[in-house]
Amino acid sequence: MSINRKVMTLDEFTIQELRNYPGATGQLSGLLRDIGLAAKRVNVEVNKAGIADILGEAGKTNVQGEDVKKLDEFANDQFINVLKHSIYCAGVASEENEDFIPFTDEYSKASKYVVLIDPLDGSGNIDVNVSIGTIFSVYRRLTPVGTVCELEDFLQPGYVQIAAGYIIYGSSTMLVYATRRSVQGFTLDPSIGEFCLSHPNLKCPPESDIFSVNIGYYHLYENGVRKAIDYWLAKDEHGKIYRHRFVGCMVAEVHRTLIQGGIFMYPAFGKYKGGRLRLCYECNPMSFIMEKAGGVAMATGRQRLLELKPAKLHQRVPVFLGSKNMMDIWQRIVNS
Repeated sequence: MSINRKVMTLDEFTIQELRNYPGATGQLSGLLRDIGLAAKRVNVEVNKAGIADILGEAGKTNVQGEDVKKLDEFANDQFINVLKHSIYCAGVASEENEDFIPFTDEYSKASKYVVLIDPLDGSGNIDVNVSIGTIFSVYRRLTPVGTVCELEDFLQPGYVQIAAGYIIYGSSTMLVYATRRSVQGFTLDPSIGEFCLSHPNLKCPPESDIFSVNIGYYHLYENGVRKAIDYWLAKDEHGKIYRHRFVGCMVAEVHRTLIQGGIFMYPAFGKYKGGRLRLCYECNPMSFIMEKAGGVAMATGRQRLLELKPAKLHQRVPVFLGSKNMMDIWQRIVNS
């Protein structure tokens, strides 16, 4: 029986990358494999939703004042525990926790990296069986290796990220991650329990006709955003018709945009005058991925999102990202 060696697992891929860069220490590769392990554990529970007692509220609120779902809590525990028992992570900051968690054992203090994570994005979709996901970001720590990590290690601008990625739990489970060199996509093969390289060297299409925004808040958006939505809802000057999509899960929105092109917008509105999505846990990693795939990511019509310096762990910002042509249209309209 012949074995198809064209399929490369995440472990094999990261080891191959180490061979291509002899000076690498292997810590980042090990960290990515640990995140993949936690994702597989979460995936098992996601696939049992509706059968196991994992649906519904956990009976508490998180630091954002939002109701915590049972699966939120489970995912948060899984990622933190896997990273805590890893030898490649000095500490973790989670959207579900008020403060960062430093790891104080000798192996962790010797690690070069810290991780920021949104354990379960789009958790409002859990009970209705719509796509949800995990978002993560990896930074090289600023504090000396061998010491306990500090808050400053987590409050770095997005452009210095070492790696970022997401896991989408949908019709298939995929892990997509970006380094400064490329964006790679892996699909979980349930028959062997491994993430396998399925989307090598992902690139966001530069041209598209898809726009994604919650139109329900249309009247609360600033004038420039409303003008852009009006432009896409009508035929443009060439008679082109644009398509609207909105899922309510950033991972699903960005994944579609990465594969099919388009623009994803989450503007400031109403009581969220500074934006709603979190800079450190959602916007920075997704913007990093989009830029490395050839797309564009902005916080305003003139502000590149990755240049923002976080003031606090749970800071919120507006975000606009996607294909170059859609971002060009949006910038032209909001800046006019």
